[in-house]
Amino acid sequence: MFFRAFGNTKSLEEGGKFWKGDDKGMGHQDIFKRYELKYLVTSEQKKLLLEAMDLYMRPDEYGRSTICNLYFDTPDYLLVRRSLEKPVYKEKLRVRSYGRATRESRVFLELKKKYKGVVYKRRISAGEREAMDCLLRGNALPDKGQIAREIDYFRSLYRNLGPAVYLSYEREAFYGRLDRELRITFDRNILWREQELSLCAESYGMPVLEPEAALMEIKLADAMPLWLCRLLSENAIFQTGFSKYGRAYEQMLEAGFGETAADKWSMGGRKYA
Repeated sequence: MFFRAFGNTKSLEEGGKFWKGDDKGMGHQDIFKRYELKYLVTSEQKKLLLEAMDLYMRPDEYGRSTICNLYFDTPDYLLVRRSLEKPVYKEKLRVRSYGRATRESRVFLELKKKYKGVVYKRRISAGEREAMDCLLRGNALPDKGQIAREIDYFRSLYRNLGPAVYLSYEREAFYGRLDRELRITFDRNILWREQELSLCAESYGMPVLEPEAALMEIKLADAMPLWLCRLLSENAIFQTGFSKYGRAYEQMLEAGFGETAADKWSMGGRKYA
């Protein structure tokens, strides 16, 4: 089910508190519509990029941060399997914290959709305890705004959703000096696990990338600036299709874990700690 995305996000203040700006350092925005381009880079390429970017990009004021996520899926991993098929339209639900959470920390419930290459993200914030209690028990979210209703509809559409994978990474974020809608992030130390599925637990797990590799994401609302096109072309840095959760799922299959999501839920929830 595809929803209509609104171009002027600053006019929408539904779904709880409205945070202007983007991820950490620019506030927390609850509606996004943008393109997200991904590139796998080596440590040498990253160093080169950072040096060349300095004239055009500004570091996020929070600098480096650790982002922790719980991805929700059906017992048979329907959402990630569909995503790996690269359909025209796909969607997913996750809960995110910036750093290790406590039961009282504010976390973000995010509904992320992609249609014909455009990413639409809608999110609301809540306390970790409240958010997880609602999601695990199947209760409606207490927030009655538009975004909360969309999340509740998603949960009713995909039955028996539960936490499938914990995924964390260290992020360096930058935004454009002239165009604040232009963002470039570098994610490294991307780790995943299917045990201890809690944002309150330590960040640990199996690595998705080689130790010296990083995932660069370019996030923009319009065309890529010419300086950035030239920088990528001159250094033979090419766009790739990459999903952190998708890669974690592939590694899960490669490892032959064999335990189905239904098995994980048999003891009252997917090993949620």
